[in-house]
Amino acid sequence: MDNIYILMIVALAILAIADLVVGVSNDAVNFLNSAIGSKAVSFKTIMIVASLGVAFGALSSSGMMEVARKGIFMPSEFYFNEIMIIFMAVMITDILLLDFFNTLGMPTSTTVSIVFELLGAAVVMSLIKISISDTETIANLGQYINTAKATEIILGILLSVVVAFSVGAFVQYNSRLLLTFDFEKKAKWVSALFGGIAATAITYFILIKGLKGASFVSSDFKAFVADNSVMIVALSFLFWTALSALITGVFKMSVYKFIIIIGTFAIAMAFAGNDLVNFIGVPIAAWQSYEAWVASGVPATEFSMEVMSKKVATPSLLLFAAGLIMVLTLWFSKKARAVLKTSIDLSSQDSVKERFEPNFLSRGLVRFSTLISKYHGTILPKTLQSKIDKQFEKPKELKLAGKQQDLPAFDMVRAAVNLMVASILISIATSMKLPLSTTYVTFMVAMGTSLADRAWGRESAVYRVAGVLNVIGGWFFTAFSAFVASGIIAYLIYLGKAPMIAVLLLLTVILLVRNYLSHKKKGNNTLLQEGLKKTESKTVQGIIQESAEHISNVVSRTNKIYSGMLSGLATEDLSKLKKSRKGVEKLNKEVDELRDDIFYFIKNLDETSVRGSNFYIIILGYLQDVGQSLDFLAKTSYKHINNNHKALRFNQIKDLQDIDSSFENLLNEIESIFKSRKFEKLGDILNGKQRAQDDLAVKIASQITRTRTEEDDSPKNTALYFSLLIETKDLVAAIMNLIEEYYNSYNKN
Repeated sequence: MDNIYILMIVALAILAIADLVVGVSNDAVNFLNSAIGSKAVSFKTIMIVASLGVAFGALSSSGMMEVARKGIFMPSEFYFNEIMIIFMAVMITDILLLDFFNTLGMPTSTTVSIVFELLGAAVVMSLIKISISDTETIANLGQYINTAKATEIILGILLSVVVAFSVGAFVQYNSRLLLTFDFEKKAKWVSALFGGIAATAITYFILIKGLKGASFVSSDFKAFVADNSVMIVALSFLFWTALSALITGVFKMSVYKFIIIIGTFAIAMAFAGNDLVNFIGVPIAAWQSYEAWVASGVPATEFSMEVMSKKVATPSLLLFAAGLIMVLTLWFSKKARAVLKTSIDLSSQDSVKERFEPNFLSRGLVRFSTLISKYHGTILPKTLQSKIDKQFEKPKELKLAGKQQDLPAFDMVRAAVNLMVASILISIATSMKLPLSTTYVTFMVAMGTSLADRAWGRESAVYRVAGVLNVIGGWFFTAFSAFVASGIIAYLIYLGKAPMIAVLLLLTVILLVRNYLSHKKKGNNTLLQEGLKKTESKTVQGIIQESAEHISNVVSRTNKIYSGMLSGLATEDLSKLKKSRKGVEKLNKEVDELRDDIFYFIKNLDETSVRGSNFYIIILGYLQDVGQSLDFLAKTSYKHINNNHKALRFNQIKDLQDIDSSFENLLNEIESIFKSRKFEKLGDILNGKQRAQDDLAVKIASQITRTRTEEDDSPKNTALYFSLLIETKDLVAAIMNLIEEYYNSYNKN
């Protein structure tokens, strides 16, 4: 039986490595979003700086490991065999939960995960002990759980959401008032002062507070730092201000880039120092418990874990190894970049492809905020309001929306504030040995600075607020699911012992591999099937050449959607019809996004390019017509089958198959022309325009005859068939109009 604990320790070690990989994939967003979003320095430089920060932070995280040992439950109330069940349940749950969120591309909190997993497993184990006891009742649960510390940690995590958002908004608002969006044109002393304050704050809270838990720093040096904090802060301010002045005045470099670099290092260090316990704290606690149990010689079911209540230093070699794994994951994880995109998009200063749909709550909050803003505007004097608004004016030059992907999501001032505020808050929590959620802090600081910077305008606020609510909702879901899942797994391990552990570990491996392959396949599909893109050209000929691939894309997708819809209708296959509906929704969404960018397109045209804008707008109109016809066809067909109405009759299906065959040939020919850019051949397509319309008219006339002369007891069936024919006629007309516009414009050159 003793061998089972050796195997459990080995399994926990492997799970720790997997958890480091999965956890860093989730938490990379915490220290990379500001630097990458601002595009202040190259991606390679950011990664090198972040890697150094993670490595140093890992070596200074020893003190935080106590949370896993005694932060949530009372170790003295459990025996060794019970503690191992708790630890095994926690690690299995943690990996599966984090990987699930990473696959969705949603940032979640590793701290919340580990805290509620420990709580869930410990509560279930406590209830098991109470249930087999003759003297204890549910009222005794409090003696097993470290209620005071657990409450402190949970309240600290929840409070961090409000504090991070508020402090981030406050600091960003005042920074923008001082620096404006034209911060590079400000006096050199302003930049030097900002740089001095930011760098001093980062230095004090990271390099000083962070050293408190570092095992490689001597106690004498720590004592010196603690006794001379004021002097160190004063000297740091003078040094960093002077260095910032030197950077801006002599070397003619941007001090904001410098702040972003040291801020990225700082927050990466704070992340590793605070969050490493989430990944390896439990396995290390299990290993140290195993060592104590082996040395005792007492049976596992009788060895009290009171030894875990004492302070035990974590070996520096283990911390170094963990830091190395984190750094490697940072460089090679694709999931980390998927999570990163969510945070950057929600912080973006300009229009982006919004990931989240608005809901009643986001709409209500935006309306309430708008009313508050109007009320606030009536209180402040107009002259003061005007001065404030002037400080928040963005540069006059409008950027072409088509080149949006090459532009930073926000400027360097906001990036510097994000890094400065987040690193300070995280470091304060680390110095107090509170496992503050770095995800909560960095995300909410970024959202607070976005709001203060007026990045959430009337055009985007409802989507951004919906996104924030979705992420926060995901955090609460994390807490609930972590508690429940960890408790269930602990109970299963208690019942099934070694065989159950083997089954759960095998299930974990299968799910991880499945999610990895699914994510990889999704990424490959994204590369192969890109959506519609915004055009950058301004002339008609430029737009024709540039958009040819996208028109080919639309035609190909139209072909698949139409054929799939008719096939699903003929076989009464709801899954096919549902797939067609989703395909139409995606196509329409992409066309709507292009339409929304017409403003930016027209703003960037010169007077010689007006004809190009007319052509672009007309083409978008025809694309919308195509989308609307497909939408009507897909929804009508789905509704008919979903309501279990009578299927189409044989003659009707045969007619539709004839139409589908002719339509497929037409679309294949159009797709080929646009792919090869042989636009002169579009004339041949247009020559058959009338024939296509006549074929549909014949089918309509045939159905009228059948309805009048044959027995037909299904009005719904007849109405559906006429709707399909008439809307198909409109669909063909929209495509022909699109082709005609391209052909005529191409020949005008």
